[in-house]
Amino acid sequence: MSDNQTIPVTVKILDKEYKISCPQGEHESLLVSAKNVNDNMSKVREGGKALSADRVAVMAAINIAHELVKTKEKPNIDESIINRIDAMQLSIDSIL
Repeated sequence: MSDNQTIPVTVKILDKEYKISCPQGEHESLLVSAKNVNDNMSKVREGGKALSADRVAVMAAINIAHELVKTKEKPNIDESIINRIDAMQLSIDSIL
């Protein structure tokens, strides 16, 4: 099989099934992503007044995008860890 083959994966979002082509090896991450979308859409639907499916999807997409933006704004490594790594590097350098 070539690396660019896809497999069909069925996901359920708001009680509706969707068949999606998924690159091999990414099945699990697709399922996690679909669950995230379903959870967000369910939360929006529960919190709103009789919203259309389109509006629920847009609001959920905005919530997910906002989470992504917040994640990108956070430094990947806590500053205290960086300071400890720097201190360890200085110790190693002084020993060598």
